[in-house]
Amino acid sequence: MSVLIWLIPVALGMGALGLLAFMWSLKSGQFDDLDGAAHRILMDDDKPIPPSDDENDQAGADADGVGAKSR
Repeated sequence: MSVLIWLIPVALGMGALGLLAFMWSLKSGQFDDLDGAAHRILMDDDKPIPPSDDENDQAGADADGVGAKSR
């Protein structure tokens, strides 16, 4: 029973600390843009890498059925 003398104030203190952290996050704008991260993951900011000259030669050979060395 004497443990409750310590546990109740500790639990109340942790609850108050959690409430203060939540209030700080609201005030600092942590919850302003809830959909932004979901939309950013879908946006592709990277530019495609242009194919190298070797890949262009291979693609041309595949397209017309003639290899680059046999031309």
